[in-house]
Amino acid sequence: MTEAEAGAVAGEARRLPHVRGFAGRFAAEAAEVAAGTGARAPKERGKALRDAVARSSHALLDLDASRPDAVTAVEESNQGRIPELTPIRVGRMAATPFAFLRGSAGLMAHDLARTPMTGIGAQICGDAHAANFGLYGDARGGLVIDLNDFDETVHGPWEWDLKRLAASLVLAGREAGADEDTCRQAAHGAAGSYRRTMRLLARLPVLDAWNAIADEELVSHADAHDLVGTLERVSEKARANTSGRFAAKSTTRTEDGGRRFVDAPPVLRRIPDEEAAAVALSLEPYLATLSEDRLPLLSRHAVHDVAFRVVGTGSVGTRSYVVLLLDHRGEPLILQVKEARASALVPHLRTAGVETPDEGHEGRRVVLGQKRMQVVSDILLGWTTVEGRPFQVRQFRNRKGSVDPAALAADQVDDYGRMTGALLARAHSHSADPRLIAGYCGKNEELDEAIAAFAVTYADRTEADHGDLVTAVRAGRIAAEPGV
Repeated sequence: MTEAEAGAVAGEARRLPHVRGFAGRFAAEAAEVAAGTGARAPKERGKALRDAVARSSHALLDLDASRPDAVTAVEESNQGRIPELTPIRVGRMAATPFAFLRGSAGLMAHDLARTPMTGIGAQICGDAHAANFGLYGDARGGLVIDLNDFDETVHGPWEWDLKRLAASLVLAGREAGADEDTCRQAAHGAAGSYRRTMRLLARLPVLDAWNAIADEELVSHADAHDLVGTLERVSEKARANTSGRFAAKSTTRTEDGGRRFVDAPPVLRRIPDEEAAAVALSLEPYLATLSEDRLPLLSRHAVHDVAFRVVGTGSVGTRSYVVLLLDHRGEPLILQVKEARASALVPHLRTAGVETPDEGHEGRRVVLGQKRMQVVSDILLGWTTVEGRPFQVRQFRNRKGSVDPAALAADQVDDYGRMTGALLARAHSHSADPRLIAGYCGKNEELDEAIAAFAVTYADRTEADHGDLVTAVRAGRIAAEPGV
């Protein structure tokens, strides 16, 4: 690239709204290449970014006049969902401030788009709150702990995930009854663990770093020993959380020896034959998204029934089905076919001057994003289209288990923060060079302090938003169905 070309790139970047963001970073890299300095070590490049974006600046939260109020934000995020289910979603969000945060990834993205960014991109979860980490089964029957929800995943600023995690820990800690110092320490610990883990990964050979911090080492690495008992109990429950157990509770035998789902409204309900047939037929193109070695496994199962099942807080109102397959012995395998909507982060990334790649299919975006972040992913993870709508497909009840961060003892909240911070760093390091992020984060606690300060401020803002939603529900402005 010539100096003139680099200058043109830099000039175009300066016309974008957030030069501190990705566009400004790319322009700087182009200028470095033109000047012959682009080969600087990633760690040094990361350090250099501190001059443009001070680590202490991540404490800032600037809520401008364009910010929608909480009720408007919820109403906008309900668009395109099944109308009769949106009161369930609102009711769940109105339960607690932490629940509100879980359902408002788009609103937080609006706010994060107006915060400082280094311009270092990674595949981000987009909804990395404290309840979106958990256990699930690997192909050999073992349990893995990692991020486990990727509906909003996209290529974006690593800081957004870390700030969402930190703010959620403050809210979860408050709900758990922890004092304010403990809640702040949980956020501080998550940021510190993220920073230290990224530094560790930066020092390792690339292949070693890719699979570093095996689950059996996680507690020790994150100094989360107070969580051992809780993790053991969750693991025990997860091992029993299988297709077979769900089928035993949610299906009944038919006269021909098969099984079918039983209505359990409003969470599980049978659907018209035409709708069920469309879902079943969508499994044919789904097979083409899998590795060929998975096909013999599925070919030894037959579809027996399809039902609609309401999903978690942020996804309530989207179309989600469970498909019952049985093998030759009548043993069940249940797949979830879940609608994949556009990531709520995309319009706000564009506001921040960040270009996001088009994956061509929202289900594909979710699946590829998940595979880019997890060390081990579901072997049956794929995507399909049902009546023109994009869906992701995965195993249902694949020995999944999770810690409820809002139910932890006060002395466990900071341990949980350190553990999830380490997991988030590992996930980001698969798509971003850990040397670059580690160089920026540094050795001292300046970033940790800033993230913790942001987390407390944003938790306060979320409590106010939650209060506005509760007031609107009580006034009848927005419908809510509590306790579902």
